[in-house]
Amino acid sequence: MTTLSYFFAQNAEPNTEMPFVVSLRFKDEKGEPVAWTLRSMSEVENEQCRKSATKQVKGKGGVVTPEIDFNEYTAKLIVASVVYPDLKNAELQQSYGVMGAEALLRKMLLPGEYTGLLQQVQTLNGFNQDMNELVNEVKN
Repeated sequence: MTTLSYFFAQNAEPNTEMPFVVSLRFKDEKGEPVAWTLRSMSEVENEQCRKSATKQVKGKGGVVTPEIDFNEYTAKLIVASVVYPDLKNAELQQSYGVMGAEALLRKMLLPGEYTGLLQQVQTLNGFNQDMNELVNEVKN
């Protein structure tokens, strides 16, 4: 295998899926916490999340600049990474009296649970990796 072939699409590891217990409040029939299923995403998906959370803001002199709503961006990032439960399910949204996956997350989770889920999603998607640590791992 040539060194360039390491980077071919067929040789790349697929997106990662992992279980994560977001809250102890959601339990199965046995009273055990139900794990959510999270997945990693591509930069293309991340870019879509970022673009959909970007608004054009008019500044001084009528100059329009793009501005990212960080809270909206992180909510979209979470929604794109959650496989289970299906946050886009209308019945689940109706049970909380909301419309939209982002609104559902905000309604169904406590602030600490939301933050924990966001941290896990960021880690799964490589946002918390220190490049110096990665370089040292490769060297060793």
